[in-house]
Amino acid sequence: MKQTRYTLRALARLLAYPDDQLRSELGLLVDAIDEEAALPAARRAELRALAIGLQRLDPMEIESRYVETFDRGRATSLHLFEHVHGDSRDRGPAMIDLAQTYEKAGLFLSPEELPDHLCVVLEFASTQPPQVAKSFLGEVAHILNAIFSALLQRESPYAAVIAAVLEMAGEKPQAVPITQDEPMDESWAEPQAFDGCSTRGQARPGEAQPIHIVRPSRSAERAAA
Repeated sequence: MKQTRYTLRALARLLAYPDDQLRSELGLLVDAIDEEAALPAARRAELRALAIGLQRLDPMEIESRYVETFDRGRATSLHLFEHVHGDSRDRGPAMIDLAQTYEKAGLFLSPEELPDHLCVVLEFASTQPPQVAKSFLGEVAHILNAIFSALLQRESPYAAVIAAVLEMAGEKPQAVPITQDEPMDESWAEPQAFDGCSTRGQARPGEAQPIHIVRPSRSAERAAA
């Protein structure tokens, strides 16, 4: 079976935040992918096109596009457990179990790294024998296909990277139905105080409601003074 170590690491880097350091590495990353030849030639050409685009565009623009793509909405989140557990209590134990899997293999994360981020998952897979890495990635193929489909819908060039990861898992990238993200304004909106003072929850909505003003006792007034 072909070696996949450098391809998996390169894919992890291609999915990282496109800062100055990453942009300086892009040529080396796609060269490593070509040299290992673990991916079909057509996919490698797509990844090279992505790298060229990231090098040519204005740095501020590509960084803004990255944030808009991966950090604003669940459908394209690179945090895999976000697609499975969302914000439920189950996510914490799942994160602990995954981190322990890494530690047993000798991979220890820094405090700011989360074990379910796809870049971290790929880094771990790159340390494993090819067959083990393929099986490990295959376990999350359904999540990867959902992310791939959402990126396709947005016409994002990053879809090529997710497609490449699926191929490394021995899976065929395919579009699947996706759940549309809730608009950011709605998901972050705070409830309006007293529901805008509506009549909802009143004993007799639609009728005038008495207002009771309680005057403090004289002893309380003297204490306040």
